[in-house]
Amino acid sequence: MNTNHEDYMQLALAQAQLAADMDEVPVGAVLACEDGQVFSAHNAPINKHDATCHAEIEVIRKASAAIGNYRLLNSTLYVTLEPCLMCAGTIIHARIGTVVYGANDEKTGAVSSLYQILSDTRLNHQPQIISGILQDECSQQLRAFFKAKRLKKKNT
Repeated sequence: MNTNHEDYMQLALAQAQLAADMDEVPVGAVLACEDGQVFSAHNAPINKHDATCHAEIEVIRKASAAIGNYRLLNSTLYVTLEPCLMCAGTIIHARIGTVVYGANDEKTGAVSSLYQILSDTRLNHQPQIISGILQDECSQQLRAFFKAKRLKKKNT
């Protein structure tokens, strides 16, 4: 499996842009499986009317359906924003091997910022964690989205 984290994070950033184009918070995710399969998804809770449709959940659903197993052993999840509690729990249940993320989420991050769920040894699985990959690009994409939202709100 290719381990160029920046290449996969670029794919996740492209997914995040698709989310922004749909007026969703721009978070994208890519799941690279050990057999070479690659899946991608983006945030969609507004358009799907489903609070669980975070990028991470969406890509895990796609991969699990394609593989025919909810356990995604030895896979690597790339996500532009630090996963939240819901997504961290799903990552653990899916037994994802490595989580790579770009921007920290000081308000809801469950990997290092607010909570450290993925490294909690009381749980039955702890993936490897790599943070800060294309952090500036990931953060800028989110800042630009929310700046535009505030500007639009101010002008209406």
